[in-house]
Amino acid sequence: MASQIRTAVDFYERHPISAQIILTKLEAARGTLDGLRPDELFPHDQDHYGGTLANDALAKCAHIGSGTKVVDLCAGLGGPARYLAHCYGAFVTGVELTPARVAGASDLTRRVGLNKQVQVIEGNVMALPLPDESQDAVVSQEALFHVPDLARALREAHRVLRPGGRIAFTDWIAHKPLSAADEKLLWDGMAAATLINIDRHEELLRGAGFEIESIEDETDRWGIILAERLRMYQKLRGEAEQASAPAGHDDFYESYVLFVSLVQQKIMGGARFAAVKPA
Repeated sequence: MASQIRTAVDFYERHPISAQIILTKLEAARGTLDGLRPDELFPHDQDHYGGTLANDALAKCAHIGSGTKVVDLCAGLGGPARYLAHCYGAFVTGVELTPARVAGASDLTRRVGLNKQVQVIEGNVMALPLPDESQDAVVSQEALFHVPDLARALREAHRVLRPGGRIAFTDWIAHKPLSAADEKLLWDGMAAATLINIDRHEELLRGAGFEIESIEDETDRWGIILAERLRMYQKLRGEAEQASAPAGHDDFYESYVLFVSLVQQKIMGGARFAAVKPA
């Protein structure tokens, strides 16, 4: 398990989207970084499929509104956390394993004045550094496939939620068994530790103590979104290199091409899950 966690950290430390590249692009466009607004970050810091509309879908599933206490699992650079704080009035704690992304999230949050509503802390989602029954909602987007023990992470989400609290997340889905070669490339390139189908996700949620509210297969939409994101990553790689920022690694691009192909063939895909902790 330790080697898997280390590799996931390595992956995100070299990811082509970083706080540095975001700020470089904004400074080039604005001429200054003074007076940054939260909404100016949204075109750049939403590193998940579907952008802000996907945030809105999770907010609806999780009943997020003004004053809601939210935990974002595998929060990355904190884009969704800042969006939920700015647009919904939520108080969001992001839990992120990669130190470089925790530092980047903190910098971006400070620059847009959301420090009182958003904090991204270094931590492991399989052992959340939060008290029992302290949160109203748990969210996550396309990140739990990195977690080597998803059952344990879901039990932790259940622990920190108050009775009646909700979890809503999107995750990778393996609709069909993958070849050993494909599994290896997805691991080497994107630290894909847990590739399971929709039914298995449902089993794990129920096993953690949740009652399922909805499951939506997003595979068709992802096929379109991912093709565009692949073009974006190819462009970002060049921009990152020009800015002397981390530009990702070759296995990432090879695995991303594979992933897009597998989704378009419906061998892989994605789904949105919503569940409640019984009162």
